[in-house]
Amino acid sequence: MTDNHDGAAAAPAQGRWCVEADAGTGVTDEAEIETLVRAFYTKVRADAELGPIFDRVIGDDWEPHLQKMFNFWSSVMLTTGRYKGQPMRAHMKLKAVTPKHFDRWLVLFRETAEEVCDAETAERFVEKAARIAESLQLGMFFKPERHDPERTAGCCG
Repeated sequence: MTDNHDGAAAAPAQGRWCVEADAGTGVTDEAEIETLVRAFYTKVRADAELGPIFDRVIGDDWEPHLQKMFNFWSSVMLTTGRYKGQPMRAHMKLKAVTPKHFDRWLVLFRETAEEVCDAETAERFVEKAARIAESLQLGMFFKPERHDPERTAGCCG
């Protein structure tokens, strides 16, 4: 996830969402990322809440999505910059997704990270995933008029 909330890529930060100063220094490796991503999406596909949403969007051929997610997590965890997508724009198209789906996604992600990675690495993945989920939810669901009395004063009164 490389983009800001309006879908435009920020050139200097491209491929660097949620990157910390010490990211990429022995936290994980490409093989562990692939193992985590494959195990996680196996759970997602089998999940009663998330599976149908992903199946509608991805269809039968999951390999291209998995490859994109390998690149994404490589960029996030190892600062490789391999991911060049526009996650906010992609997620904005998902009209069936609600905040509760993000909660479920994070539960499955944490479960999988804890199964695949050592405790410290799992926690690093989960922290990044939580920040990414929060950012996506703000972009998808935040309604400024609910939080700004000046915006609502003229619309409904």
